[in-house]
Amino acid sequence: MLLADGTEPGPAYFDVGSGPNMPSSREWHAYDGRYRRPQAAVLRGSCSCGWRGAAEYPLDWATLPSDGPLHEADVDLSGPIADYEAHLSVIRDGAVPLPSELTEFLTELVRQLDVLAVKEPPVALKTLADLRYVVARTGEDAAYELGARNVPLKAVATALGTSEAAARTYLNDYLHP
Repeated sequence: MLLADGTEPGPAYFDVGSGPNMPSSREWHAYDGRYRRPQAAVLRGSCSCGWRGAAEYPLDWATLPSDGPLHEADVDLSGPIADYEAHLSVIRDGAVPLPSELTEFLTELVRQLDVLAVKEPPVALKTLADLRYVVARTGEDAAYELGARNVPLKAVATALGTSEAAARTYLNDYLHP
C-alpha cells in the first residue's frame, strides 16, 4: 500500500486508551485517513520477504465509505493478490523439492495427528513432543552441515523458498535454541 506521495507508511496505530501496548496494523484497510492515520492511495502486492509488486492499483475514495471500515468495503483486491501469488510461485519453483515418499509420509503424519488430536489428545501431544526433539536434533545437524560446506545464505534461502533474513533466523533457531 502506498500513500499519495508514493511512500510506504509505517504501521497504523490504534489508540485503545491507556496501557503498555498500542495495537498496530500494516493491513491496507487500516490506512483509511481516520483518527490521524494516513490514507492509502494505491494498493500493490507485497511479501514479508521484502518483495513489492511493480503494478499499482489506485483506490477510488469517491466510491469508498467514509464512515465504515474499509475491510467491509467492496474493493477489488484481485490484482495485488494475483501479483503476490505469482511472486510465491517463483519462490516455490526455486525451493528444493521434497522427495515424493517424504511428501506422502508428511501428509499421512498430518492426517494421523489430526485424528489423534480429537480422539486421543494425550497421544497427539506426546507424538508432537517426540517430533520436537527429532526436529531440533536433525535441524541442528543440517544447519551445522550447511556451515561446514560453506553454503551461502542466499542458496539456503532459495532452497527453503524464503528470504535471506528468514533463512538466517531459521538456521539460528536450530543452532542457538
